[in-house]
Amino acid sequence: QVQLVESGGVLVQPGGSLRLSCAASVSLFGIGTMGWYRQAPGKERELVASITIGGRKDYADSVKGRFTISRDNALNTVYLQMNSLKPEDTAVYYCNCRTVRGDYWGKGTLVTVSS
Repeated sequence: QVQLVESGGVLVQPGGSLRLSCAASVSLFGIGTMGWYRQAPGKERELVASITIGGRKDYADSVKGRFTISRDNALNTVYLQMNSLKPEDTAVYYCNCRTVRGDYWGKGTLVTVSS
C-alpha cells in the first residue's frame, strides 16, 4: 500500500510560480513511475507530467517549458515546479504512483490562478 499526500496548492496570480510536493509513505527507489495529474471543474482528469524510475520526464503540451517534475528518492517526495501560471492551470492537482501492483492516488491539492 502506498499513501500519497500532496501539498502546496494555493491562490496565485497569473504569471506567478508555485511548487507542489507529493510525499510518499514508502521509499520511491524502484517503485514505479510518478506523475502529476489535474482536474479542472467540468473536465476530465489529465496527465500533466510524469517521471520514470530512470528519470525520463514527459509533459503535457500545455505545460511544456513552464512546469518541471522532479523526484527526490531519498526524501520519498516528488515535486512539480510550476512557472508562468495561467488561469487555465486552475485545477485540483493529484499525485499518482504507478506500480506493478496498480495505481495509487493522493487526495489532491487545489491550485487557483486568478487576479
